[in-house]
Amino acid sequence: MTSAGAVVLGTSGEGLGFARLDAESVVVNRGAVAEDGLAAFVAGTDASRWIWSDTAHWYPRLLDAGVRVARCRDLRLCHAILRNSALVAEPDAVRAATVWDAASTAAETDAAAPPLFDLSGGAEAESVPHDVDAVVAEYRRQREAVRSAAEHGRLELLCAAESAGALVAAEMRAAGLPWDVAEHERILTEELGQRPGGGGAPRRMAELAGEVRMHLGDAQASLDAPARLLRSLHRIGVPAQSVSKWELVKYDHPVIVPLLEYRRLSRLLAANGWAWLDEWVHDGRFRPVYVPAGVVTGRWASSGGGALQIPRMLRRAVRADDGWAFVVADVAQLEPRVLAGMANDLALARAAHGRDLYAGIVDSGAVATRGEAKVAMLGAMYGATTGESGRLVPRLRRAYPRAMKLVDEAARTGERGGVVSTWLGRSSPEPSEEWVAVQRHAAGATGTAAEQARAQRSARDHGRFTRNFVVQGTAAEWALAWLGEVRSRLGALDAVPASQAALRSGPALAMRPHLAFFLHDELIVHTPRCHADAAAEIVREAAASAGRLLFGGFPIDFPLDLKIAGTAAKQ
Repeated sequence: MTSAGAVVLGTSGEGLGFARLDAESVVVNRGAVAEDGLAAFVAGTDASRWIWSDTAHWYPRLLDAGVRVARCRDLRLCHAILRNSALVAEPDAVRAATVWDAASTAAETDAAAPPLFDLSGGAEAESVPHDVDAVVAEYRRQREAVRSAAEHGRLELLCAAESAGALVAAEMRAAGLPWDVAEHERILTEELGQRPGGGGAPRRMAELAGEVRMHLGDAQASLDAPARLLRSLHRIGVPAQSVSKWELVKYDHPVIVPLLEYRRLSRLLAANGWAWLDEWVHDGRFRPVYVPAGVVTGRWASSGGGALQIPRMLRRAVRADDGWAFVVADVAQLEPRVLAGMANDLALARAAHGRDLYAGIVDSGAVATRGEAKVAMLGAMYGATTGESGRLVPRLRRAYPRAMKLVDEAARTGERGGVVSTWLGRSSPEPSEEWVAVQRHAAGATGTAAEQARAQRSARDHGRFTRNFVVQGTAAEWALAWLGEVRSRLGALDAVPASQAALRSGPALAMRPHLAFFLHDELIVHTPRCHADAAAEIVREAAASAGRLLFGGFPIDFPLDLKIAGTAAKQ
């Protein structure tokens, strides 16, 4: 095996090439790699880190050949962080390299979402450069940008965590989430009735549709077009403003119960019905397309398969292979715990220590019930100012002034049009030109009362965005640290014999415990049963390690709801 430091991988001329870098990112050696020799080259090179344009472009082909890498630098993802980070003192060179603003090569993403959850992969460029020289140049720009930051250690940690997350995303897609097709079909039949032929509605949905139309007094009423459905409801005296569940339950009318059930089953059929099963589950595996940092806060998104929306009832279909098990873990109240660490709020940390954080808030005397504690904390982090949240949030300000000051100041910064940053340095996008124009015009001498009111609403909306950005974004950073540590430690466990391999997980991951699913604050490890206890302990220890990595010795813990089981079903 050839020893090397950091190695750049890219295209060169008509084929592939590489460049070895020393500690100062000076190229010390170059070479060519045959297209069919890529996997052998990577497997035979002891690189401290692989530097490449886009993990989604390079890593899947290595995984298909049975090759994993320990560390990488994903320049596309790191570019997105550094071009916007307020911590970078000299961002001009990175920002000028606009060709690196391209979206991931993994897939297109759906940008139809509210501002906090906008996907960041919407650039029009087809892909980032893959040429070796372009990759080396961008890596040097990024190194200088990080060095210019006053707290460059945080930014470097964020880039490392983001890159590790990209490796995890590719590996989870390659391995897939074990899925029991027969159980999924049984659930669909139980809920919807037999699979219809010829494109008709399932029996149970057809029965409900008939009942709803009877109450509406219209045998042809459209139940799947919200505007038409609302008109039908208005005609029978149900003055609903929308067809959401929370709106419809306000009304006492015989049509409501069957209509709500019809809409629930309709969502199940559309999102995870037989057509979804045919498209997304093959050979006993669900392989969604994960998009690391697909949300502006750094949270992941999914551009295919709806990985972030697996219904609770279908989790029974998530079933480990024979001789294997799942370690299923999710962290309790991740965002409030992160907030305590960011704000150095010892009182909130004490409320969270070793227990349910909301119960700890009740025990502190801040509020009377767990429900009130949850409403108040979510209101504080999301900027709710009316109703129950408006009544309860002031109590948190008195009990936990440091934590509340942090989110309140983030909101005020956003209301002024300013930028806020996460713990490690991911910064919020600047307000749009339209937002700035609305504020400027309302503040001018000709601004009307209506325009001033609009500007105030717009400012408050942006303040709610920045209030939550710092917490949600830092929680995403903690989760990346957790994932990266779990991945690294699982890789040290012994491989099982070929006879015990989970062959459908692919050549790179079939013989070892591996991450199979991740959703914000939950992960699932697919592991040989002989390693289940060790894998569970790794997951638990990695959560504590992620807390120390971000917050040092500050006494905030991240307890897990953890189980070893044959399915991912929740009670």
